[in-house]
Amino acid sequence: MISLPKDFIDRIEAGPLGQTPLLASLDSESPISIRLNPRKKSVQFETEEVVSWCPDGRYLKERPSFTLDPLFHAGTYYPQEAGSMYIDAIVRSIELPENPVLLDLCAAPGGKSTLLASYLDNRGMLISNEIIRSRAYILAETLTKWGYSNTFVSNNAPSDFEKLHSYFDFILVDAPCSGEGMFRKDPNARLEWSLESAAHCAVRQTDILESVWPSLKEDGYLLYSTCTFNPAENEECIAAFLEEHDAEIVSIPCFDGLTQDVKEYGYHFIPGIAKSEGFYAVLLQKRSFSGQNKRKSGRIQTVSESEIPLKIEANFPHVYFKEEENIYATTEFCVQHYDEISNVLKWMKRGTHIAIEQRKGWQLEIELALNFSLKPELPNIELSKQEALQYLHGDTFPLEGKQGYTLLSYEGQRIGIIKHLGNRFNNSHPKEWRIRMNLPRNES
Repeated sequence: MISLPKDFIDRIEAGPLGQTPLLASLDSESPISIRLNPRKKSVQFETEEVVSWCPDGRYLKERPSFTLDPLFHAGTYYPQEAGSMYIDAIVRSIELPENPVLLDLCAAPGGKSTLLASYLDNRGMLISNEIIRSRAYILAETLTKWGYSNTFVSNNAPSDFEKLHSYFDFILVDAPCSGEGMFRKDPNARLEWSLESAAHCAVRQTDILESVWPSLKEDGYLLYSTCTFNPAENEECIAAFLEEHDAEIVSIPCFDGLTQDVKEYGYHFIPGIAKSEGFYAVLLQKRSFSGQNKRKSGRIQTVSESEIPLKIEANFPHVYFKEEENIYATTEFCVQHYDEISNVLKWMKRGTHIAIEQRKGWQLEIELALNFSLKPELPNIELSKQEALQYLHGDTFPLEGKQGYTLLSYEGQRIGIIKHLGNRFNNSHPKEWRIRMNLPRNES
């Protein structure tokens, strides 16, 4: 085991957390946790220990191979650190409009965004943002597999959101930090840590808050979180922000094992006290108005259901719209808001991508298969586990069926879509999503 950095030990021992079991606990084994998708029910993990602050969270006794589980690829659950699931309890404790507009500013790889998507349950609109483009692709994949119709992914710097004055009802800033909460799970985090990098993170966090604050509505909420124990990145960062802005600290739910910070703003999850890696959260409410921008609409071309290439049943009304050769599906609320801001941000995901129009017909997209609300009138083939893994690996194999587009399922959960040729099929599972490791033999 790589030793803890001496400067880190000295800081912890000199501060209030020195009286806790934190340092000793960082050399113990990490808890394993996942969060279930309430809209993609599976009996898997249902009987495991529940995370007390998140009813969909589960602690696992051992770490399975998520990569080799087709139900993970279907979006029935997401591996997530238990402390970060605390966001579920916070967002459910506040009053938001019936259709709120939410922003997850630093969202990749997507665990917290899937939590917010489940909270909304196709109400309102969720914009999940990631500044690094390669990570934004991963974020879009995660949200696509989770299967909601009101999720959008952008690839922007925090400063780009200054253009959207008083736009969001709720903003999550899970700020890039020195990562001290990763010391137990990822030993390399110990090597990358330094006092200088922690100080740099604190400056960057202040800049991020300054950039995104104007886009929060009056009386809107900003949830600030980190996975570090450093006061300069947590309560001290918030204290300095409060001196310059008209905001109030909002009380958030307390559970057994949570430790309040020294300023009594928010709570720490301390390993050895809470069954978590390390998480800090504080909730602010804005008391000032940043002014509104004039926004034009009418850019988005909606299409009727008769214009899309197949019949789709849905468990609630969807609106279909077209951009260039692409057709998307989302809610009426989302398409109205997207219409207003479509030219403001750089988009990586727009609701659910249904199809691409080509010269020889339509190409149906995997997002259609993974959206639990949309039920296209297509044949479906239930795969064995070995077949499901082969498909997710990008392989082709003998599969009986009729010519045309066909949905693929595993244990009742859709995992993809193929173009069946009668005696074989084209495996168009996205290359960047494919399982890269060698598959075990005779997996059943």
